[in-house]
Amino acid sequence: MSPEGVDVSQDSAVSSPVPHRRFRWRALFGRGSLDIQSKLLIMLLAVSVLATLVVGAIGYVSGRNSLERAAFQQVTNLRESRSSELKRTIAEIQQDVILDSRNQSAIQATTAFTNGFDALQSSHISADQTSALSSFYADDFAPALEKNSGQTTDPSLFEPTSNAQKYLQSYYTVPFKLDYDNALAVDDAGDGSAWSAAHAKYHDYFRELVKQAGYEDVLLLDTKGNVVYSAYSGVDLGTNVLTGPYSKSNLTTAYNASLRSNSVDSAVTADYADYQPSLDAPTAWVASPVGSGANVEGVLAIQVPTATINAVMTGNGQWKSDGLGDTGEAYIAGPDKLMRSDSRELLQHPKEFEKDAVANGTPVATAKEEVARGSSVLLQPVNTTAVNDGLKGRSGTLIDSDYVGHQALVAYAPLSLNGLNYVIVAKIKASEAFAPVTTFTRNLALSMAAIIVIVTLLSLLLAQVFIRPVRRLQSAVNRVSAGDIGAEVETRAGDEFGDLGISFNDMSRSLKLKQDLLDEQKAENDRLLLTLMPADVAERYKQGEETIAEDHADVSVAYADIVGFDEFARGKKSGEALVALNSIWKQFDEAADRLGVEKVRSTQRGYLANCGLTVPRVDNARRIVDFTLEQQAIVERFNVSTGTKLSLRAGLDTGSVTSGLIGRTNLVYDMWGDAVSLAFRVQGTGAVPGIYATQRVIDKLGDSVDSTEEGSVETSTGPQRVYRIAGESNRA
Repeated sequence: MSPEGVDVSQDSAVSSPVPHRRFRWRALFGRGSLDIQSKLLIMLLAVSVLATLVVGAIGYVSGRNSLERAAFQQVTNLRESRSSELKRTIAEIQQDVILDSRNQSAIQATTAFTNGFDALQSSHISADQTSALSSFYADDFAPALEKNSGQTTDPSLFEPTSNAQKYLQSYYTVPFKLDYDNALAVDDAGDGSAWSAAHAKYHDYFRELVKQAGYEDVLLLDTKGNVVYSAYSGVDLGTNVLTGPYSKSNLTTAYNASLRSNSVDSAVTADYADYQPSLDAPTAWVASPVGSGANVEGVLAIQVPTATINAVMTGNGQWKSDGLGDTGEAYIAGPDKLMRSDSRELLQHPKEFEKDAVANGTPVATAKEEVARGSSVLLQPVNTTAVNDGLKGRSGTLIDSDYVGHQALVAYAPLSLNGLNYVIVAKIKASEAFAPVTTFTRNLALSMAAIIVIVTLLSLLLAQVFIRPVRRLQSAVNRVSAGDIGAEVETRAGDEFGDLGISFNDMSRSLKLKQDLLDEQKAENDRLLLTLMPADVAERYKQGEETIAEDHADVSVAYADIVGFDEFARGKKSGEALVALNSIWKQFDEAADRLGVEKVRSTQRGYLANCGLTVPRVDNARRIVDFTLEQQAIVERFNVSTGTKLSLRAGLDTGSVTSGLIGRTNLVYDMWGDAVSLAFRVQGTGAVPGIYATQRVIDKLGDSVDSTEEGSVETSTGPQRVYRIAGESNRA
C-alpha cells in the first residue's frame, strides 16, 4: 500500500553560501593575512606582555636572591648565637669548677675523705653485707645497665675489690638500690668511721653545689686515682679510675689530664662518652686539681649533664619564639660524626624522626634506641657535607641533605671548647625557608597574570571600536554558516559597511525562504517514509541503498483479520466504514507499541505484525500472543460500543523471516518467509474465529497459556499441529 507519485528522495539544498562568504572575507582582509583586530591585538599584547615579563623576571630574581640571603643569614645568626652561648656556658662551668677546686671547703674535704678512705682499707664488712653487695650488682645494677646499653653484663666485673670500696658501698650505695635522690639526702650512715664523719661535715656543701648548678654528680679523687667521694654515692664510689672497671672511661681521661696540668687554675673537659656507672648515659666531665698554690690534694670532677648542652642548643625548647619556625634547629657533632645534642625532630615528633632517620641510613636499632632514650646524643650519625667540612676547619653555608634526609639550608662552623673539637650546625628545612620565596613567586605570577588580563581586555576594547561593523557582519556570516539561515545583521546606513550589511540581510532572507520550503518538503517525505517502513530501513533508503533486505531468525509473526466487517460496512457510507476500521487499526497500533510488537502492514482485510524483527526479544512469542489477545479484546470492546458482532481470526507462527523494500518507484516494505506464510495459513484453520498458533509457538510458551489442538497444516518439513489459544471470547 505505497502511495504513488510521492518523491521520497532528499532534494539537494540550494547552493551553499560558503563561496560567497569566502569571497567577502578575502575581499575584506586579503588572502592569507591577519585581520585588523588581530594585528592590533598582537601589537598591543606583544609590547605589554614583553614588558611585564621582563619586569617580572627581574623582580623574581632579585626577590628570590634577597629572600635566600635572608634565610641563610637567619641560620648563620643562629649558628653564631648558639656557638657564643655554648662557649660562654662551658667557660662558666669550667670557671666554677676551678673556683670550687680552690675553695677551702673542697681542699679540706678532699683531705678528710682521702684520709678516711685510706683508713677503711683495713676494715671489713660482714657476710650479710657482702651478700647484699653481690645481690645489688646482680639484681639491680646489672639489669638496669643491660636495659640501657642493650648488651649482656657480667655483674662480677663491677663488684668492689678493695676493702674501702666494699665498705663505703655497703653503707652508702647498696641500701638505696639506685635511688640517687635518697642517697643524696643522707649525711651520715652512722657507722662511726672517719670517712662518715667527713661525709657528715662536708656533704651538705657538695649537695647544694649539685642542686644549684644542676650537675649530675660531683666526685673527689685522690692522687692515686681513687674516687674518695661521690655526691650521689653511685657505683663509682671507691673505685680506682686507673685500675678499676671504669679505667677506660672519659673520667679517667679527665683525671689524668687534670693531674698533668699541675695547676689548680686549670680545668679539663672530657668529651661525651657512655659512662657505665650512670647506666651508660652519655656523660661529659670537667675536672680541676684540688689544692692551693703548688700543692695538689686531688681532683674535683663535675659530671656535666646533657641537659645543660641541650638547653643552650635548643633554646630551652623555645624554637619558634627564637624565630626558627617549625623545623629550624642547631646541633653540635663530635669528631666521630655523632651528635652531642638532641635532635629537634626527635624531641617533637619521635615517630616521624624514626621513620626519616631509618630512611636516610640510620640503623633501625639505633633509631629505636634514640626514641626509647628520648635523646640522640652519641647515637645519631651526622655524616653530612656540613659536618665533614666543619671537622676540616671550614665554615660556610650551603643547601644540602641533613641527617634525616631533608633538604635544608645549613650554616656550619668548627667549634672549639677548651680542647674539644666540635662542629656546630644550624639548619632549617628548605621547604620552610623558601616558603616566602614560593609565596613571593605566586604573588608575582598572579600580578603578572592580572596585568596581562587587564591589557588584553583593554586591547580587545580598543580593537573592537575600530572594527565593530566588520565584527557584526562576521558574526552574522558565522551564524549562517552554522545553519542559522535567515540571520540578519544590524546595519547603519551611511557608509560602505552599512551598504554591505543591507546586501547581506537581503541575501539571508532569500536563503531563509528557500530553506523553509525545502524543510517542509523534507519533513513531509520523512513522515510518509515512516508510514511505509521502520525508521532504520527509512534511514538506509535515504542514504541511497537500492536493495534493502535482511534475514531474521527467531521472529514471531501474527496475521489477523476481522471477521464480519464486510457485513458491518454494507449499508454504510464508505467514509463511516473507513472511520470505524481506522479506529480499530489505531488501537491495534497503540497496543503494538505498548507491547513491543512491530507492525508490518495493514489492509482492509488483514493486519500483519511481528515481534523480534528489528529489536531482538527473548520473549517474542509471549509478546505476540499477548498482542493478539489484546487485539481480540479491542474488537470485543468495539462490538460493545457499536452493537456489532465482529470477531478476530489470527494466526501465529515463529521462525525465520526476511524483510525488505519491494519496488523502486512505488515502494512497499514487506516481510515474507515460512513463518509469515504459515501464520497466514494457520489463521484460517479453525472453523470459528479465534487465535490459532503453530506447535512452535506453543513450545515456546509452555504451560503459560491455555490451548487446545485444532488440527494441523502441511509444511515443507511435514505436518505442523495447530492449537487454538484460549482468550476471553474463546472461553465463552
